[in-house]
Amino acid sequence: MTIVITGATGNVGSVLVGTLADAGVKVTTVSRGEGPAGVRHVRADLSEPESLRPAFAGAEALFLLVSGAGAHVDADALFALARAEGIARVVLLSSQAAGTRPESASHAPLRAIEASVREHVPLWTVLRPGGFHTNAFAWAESVRAHRSVAAPFGDVGLPSVDPADIAAVAAEALRGDGHAGRVYELTGPAPTTPRERVAAIADALGEPVRFVEQSVDEARAAMLAFMPAPVVEGTLAIVGTPTAAERRVSPDVERVLGRPPLSFADWARRSVEAFR
Repeated sequence: MTIVITGATGNVGSVLVGTLADAGVKVTTVSRGEGPAGVRHVRADLSEPESLRPAFAGAEALFLLVSGAGAHVDADALFALARAEGIARVVLLSSQAAGTRPESASHAPLRAIEASVREHVPLWTVLRPGGFHTNAFAWAESVRAHRSVAAPFGDVGLPSVDPADIAAVAAEALRGDGHAGRVYELTGPAPTTPRERVAAIADALGEPVRFVEQSVDEARAAMLAFMPAPVVEGTLAIVGTPTAAERRVSPDVERVLGRPPLSFADWARRSVEAFR
C-alpha cells in the first residue's frame, strides 16, 4: 500500500510519516519544497491539482492537510484527479470549528473541502481537531527570553489536542477498516486554560513562568501580524467565547486508539527543550 501525505513536515504530518514508515507502509510526501528524509518526495502545489499527478500515481490513499484556511485549493479538481489515479481513501484534516461554527466565514473553505471529499471520494474520513497543544510553541521565545507569556482569556478552558494523537488517528483511518464515512472530533482529555498551560510549561522547566493577560485588542494586533483578519476573528471567538461543543471532551481519540488522549502536561514535558 502506498499513502500520499501532504503537510509532511508539520506537527501532524511529520509524526504520521514516521508512524507509517516504521510500520512498513510506502509513503510519498508532497510539498512545494523539500520533504522529510528517507521517503519518496514529490514537489507539487495543492493549488495546482495537475502537479499532484506524479505523487498520486500508484497510490491507494491520501492524507490531506491544507495550509491556512484552504481557500487556495480547488478541492473538486484535486479529488477528481485522486480518484482518476486510483485513490479511493482520503483522510482529510479539517477543523472542529467547521462543525461547531457553521456560519463562520473563516472556516467556509474547509467546509467546502469537506463537502467535496464526501462527493468525490468513496472512502472518506474527516478529522476535526480543536486547538493543538503545539500552539504553545508561539510562547517559546518569550518563555526563553523573559520567563513570561502574554495571552488573552487566561481563564477560559478548552480541551486542546496533541498532534501526535491526530497523527495516530489518521494512521488508523488510512490503514484500518470501519473509518469510512466517519467524522472524528479530536480533543485532549480535559479543558485547560492558558494560565494552566503556562503553569504546565513552568512545571516542565522547573522554573516559574509569569502569565500576563492580554486585552482582546492587544491579542488581535499581535495575531494580525501573521494571520488573515477573518481567521483572527474566528480564532478570538473560539478562544474567548467557546460554545458548549467546543468545551466538550470528545471520546473519539480513545475510541479509535483504545487509550486516553495525551494531556497538555504530557506534551509540555516532551517539548520542554523548546522553552529552555
